[in-house]
Amino acid sequence: MRCIAETAPTPNPLPPGRRASERDVFLRNFHPRDIPRIAEIVSDALREHYEPSLYLSLSQQWPQGFLVVQDRDAVPQGFLLGVNQTPGEARILMFAVDARWRDRSIGRTLMEEFLKRSRARGLVRVTLEVRVGNQTALRFYTRFGFSVTDLLRGYYSDGESGYQMTLPL
Repeated sequence: MRCIAETAPTPNPLPPGRRASERDVFLRNFHPRDIPRIAEIVSDALREHYEPSLYLSLSQQWPQGFLVVQDRDAVPQGFLLGVNQTPGEARILMFAVDARWRDRSIGRTLMEEFLKRSRARGLVRVTLEVRVGNQTALRFYTRFGFSVTDLLRGYYSDGESGYQMTLPL
């Protein structure tokens, strides 16, 4: 899975220099009605297409691990999908923010809440995979304390390698 793909800058829906505030966005758990919008974000940001049933099945595995940030109109603008399939470990499978809503602290909000929920569940580490060429995501994860633990040669469907990153909780 890819995380926070770099794309060309697009205009933000908020005035320049203004961060999203509690008035602008709301953090909540995933709802099945989010699937079309989540799939759109995945297609644009991660350049992937998944069957809608995938989102449903993963959301059932650990419902509190699938977080969504919505705007004032209840439209999802970002999400983080994490699972807990290995004892003691959370894994971030997908994480993306709509390009127009980046640089508004939405990614930080999602990650902070996911880490909080992982600790509350008693998990001791979080892992994820990221493209070696995605410098924006690498810097983001490093700021949270993630470190590269493995090189995954040819990991992505287009042949690009990935890094596995780990954060001890």
